[in-house]
Amino acid sequence: MKNDQSFRDFVVDDLMASDQGVTSKYMFGGWGIFKNGNMFGLIADGLLHLKVDEKNQADFEEIGSKPFMYVAKDKEMKMSYWSVPEDLLEDRGAFEKLMDGAVAVAKRAKKK
Repeated sequence: MKNDQSFRDFVVDDLMASDQGVTSKYMFGGWGIFKNGNMFGLIADGLLHLKVDEKNQADFEEIGSKPFMYVAKDKEMKMSYWSVPEDLLEDRGAFEKLMDGAVAVAKRAKKK
């Protein structure tokens, strides 16, 4: 899927619609996705990525996700956001589990 407004609308306004407090902000050519002010996701390179730490990384590895990476000053940088496979966007139960975990990671990160 393209990194366009329609994908952002699908993710935030449809997929996450039942979750109160979810917002998005256009940033760096993509969107940051927040719940109650905590950034737990991002849309970049046409993919949805969710926040990961040591407590939920195995869930993402199990479904074949990869970390979001970018190049800065000729150096590859890896972020703590991992891709959500497109087929998982159609499985609300599995997606909500990943999303809840990512929201919890964002809350923990903010407390540090």
